[in-house]
Amino acid sequence: MSRSVGIIGTRGYPSYYGGFETLVRHLSPYLVERGWDVTVYGRVAEVVHDAPRDERVESVLTPGVESKSLSALTHGLTAAVSAARRKHDVALVMNVANGYFLPLLRARGIPSVVNVDGIEWERGKWGRAARAAFRGGARMTARWANHIVVDSQAIGDYWSREFGRDGTYIPYGGEDPGPTAPPPIDFHGKPYALMVARLVPENSVPEFLDAAEQLAEDWPVVLVGSSGHGSELDDRARYLSAHRRNFHWLGHLADDNTLYALWQNAGVYFHGHTVGGTNPALVQAMACGAPVLARDTVFNREVLGGAGTYWDGETAPLASLIDELLDDPRFQRELSEGARKAAFERFTWDGVCAAYADVLQLAAERK
Repeated sequence: MSRSVGIIGTRGYPSYYGGFETLVRHLSPYLVERGWDVTVYGRVAEVVHDAPRDERVESVLTPGVESKSLSALTHGLTAAVSAARRKHDVALVMNVANGYFLPLLRARGIPSVVNVDGIEWERGKWGRAARAAFRGGARMTARWANHIVVDSQAIGDYWSREFGRDGTYIPYGGEDPGPTAPPPIDFHGKPYALMVARLVPENSVPEFLDAAEQLAEDWPVVLVGSSGHGSELDDRARYLSAHRRNFHWLGHLADDNTLYALWQNAGVYFHGHTVGGTNPALVQAMACGAPVLARDTVFNREVLGGAGTYWDGETAPLASLIDELLDDPRFQRELSEGARKAAFERFTWDGVCAAYADVLQLAAERK
């Protein structure tokens, strides 16, 4: 007899916004193949209707207020109400912002598995009220979630220490794209520096833009991503793209093959994320064999280990480190091989999806 799962808290299926959406694109068909009825709740403006999809996955679009501070909460509320009416056997809930709606699911007899993501209330893009809301959602999650999923051991330690809850560790996966087309820009054989990130301060975007101004005098520099709502960092990236011949800002890319080609051919990929656990972009960059220079954090070291090199933000200028890497093809090859090996040993989508299927099955059986 099949069981049903409602997935709440992402932009929908299929969507290409971020890590949660990448997970849903892999996990939903995996669960369907194993007999689950899968419903993904999403947002009208975020679902890519002409993208490849498994037609057996049901997509339910619910309304919400489209604003930086209210979209997650309002869409989460309407999705939770819809899921409560349907009485799924289990709900997979993404992000602690939706912790406020867990009592509604509990009242309807729906057990919840919550991916708590990173430490959202420490992100610089949020004001005081939004940070308080995320922190409150985390407390509600600690109180009401049946099962908690953490995407890194360090996040698991944090939740155990701060909220007294132990979680199941399930990271993100990466896939080997195989041969891809050349990058979308002709760099005339020169190695280039690449960053793929949401344009927010905690991803070290200001520091990368400072470095890019110097690097672009000698090397191609590529930035992929946007803030999503317009910001000073978007404006600065736009200015550099217009006034520095070697600087290329591509904005948000929804085409996986283009991203894979950029990672596969990069001379150095800078990963500057400082808040959060296992970052899906870092895992996929590793699977593509990108030589990684990462911001030195406990989260990035947990994922990369010795398969990358690090910048601590203080002792050496970022531009100098990137310049040295771009001028050292032997070290680039060494980092590339190490990253691919680590990705395929520890971060595969089959392993990730199997782990989610196990915890969802456990939650449904204990209903």
